[in-house]
Amino acid sequence: MQESGFSLTIDAGLARLTLARPAKHNALGAADVAGIRAGLAAVTADPSVRALLLTGTGERSFCSGASLAELADGTMSGELFSTLTDALGSLEIPTVCALNGDAWGGGAELALCCDYRLGVAGMRLRVPASRIGLCYPLAGLQRYVERLGLDAATRILVAAELFDDAALLSTGFLHRILPRERLTAEAQALAAELATLAPLPVRAMKRILGEIASGTLDHAAAKAAVEACAASADLREGLAAQRDKRSPHFSGT
Repeated sequence: MQESGFSLTIDAGLARLTLARPAKHNALGAADVAGIRAGLAAVTADPSVRALLLTGTGERSFCSGASLAELADGTMSGELFSTLTDALGSLEIPTVCALNGDAWGGGAELALCCDYRLGVAGMRLRVPASRIGLCYPLAGLQRYVERLGLDAATRILVAAELFDDAALLSTGFLHRILPRERLTAEAQALAAELATLAPLPVRAMKRILGEIASGTLDHAAAKAAVEACAASADLREGLAAQRDKRSPHFSGT
């Protein structure tokens, strides 16, 4: 799938979403939001896809969030942008974000929606909502608190602090900082490794952990998911592969 502001490819069980408007710091307009959401829906509907890698083009910015021009003319809004972050954050497959440059505004939340975040050395982050008179959308506020804690969320969102790569690592926003020449290869390797894991427990544990973090755990559904994994063909395959000292071939059943 190809659009003006992004590209989406699927190969060998791995979806790769690339933001592709480097001259505008990979800002996203309303059409981009709709197109990416459609792409994520296609990823969700494809059982062969077992991981997603998100990154950007260029060496300046990963993403600057919503188009300021479209925010000004009313085409874009924080609520509309939230439909994209909610879609990304709700994916059942594991997600990796390779931040190839600075993250501004909603671009920071796009990265935060991913399970693993690898950043390029020297990158910075700022969410300037309070500097332009915008109250960050509720879903985003909740996501920051759940994933980073109240103190870090307050510094990023209320004070609009500028974070360097070391601060992003210490707050847990980044899991790793890498030299630019290694970022793509290491992010690709991590995403490819995640795609080889047993999909049933990966999806179940990701969902259950998210519910625990948000205080919305459905105990009955979680117990059913655990039992389904215990009775799965993939568990039998995984145990057989361990016994035979070979790589497992998971079917998702």
